[in-house]
Amino acid sequence: MAIEILIDTVILVDHLNGLTVATDFLRKNWGRGAVSVLSRTEILAGYGLEEQKEVVRLLDRFIPLGIDREVADLACRLRLRHRWRVPDAFQAAIAQRQKLKFVTRNTRDFPPESHGFVLVAYTL
Repeated sequence: MAIEILIDTVILVDHLNGLTVATDFLRKNWGRGAVSVLSRTEILAGYGLEEQKEVVRLLDRFIPLGIDREVADLACRLRLRHRWRVPDAFQAAIAQRQKLKFVTRNTRDFPPESHGFVLVAYTL
């Protein structure tokens, strides 16, 4: 199955916090999703070394996507244009560069009506 979506950190955090709607979304999209190295870092930083082992098993189910010069340059342009924080600009740049939908529930920073690459998985 082809990778079609980049999953935002908030979706993973919701799943790890036991939100059924996030877990259901992830289960329906196991083979379709990638996670940025930014999300991986943000998630792992929230856990101690022993707790990380289980979280790593979750993160390893997704293709990891990194940052290269083109992504970094695009993230800079997006940050300036939209006034996004650096991590958000990188997420958007990775999604756009890979031609993926960026799946989030963060409609404040990523209103889907303004950003065609954004897919809102659910709202709380």
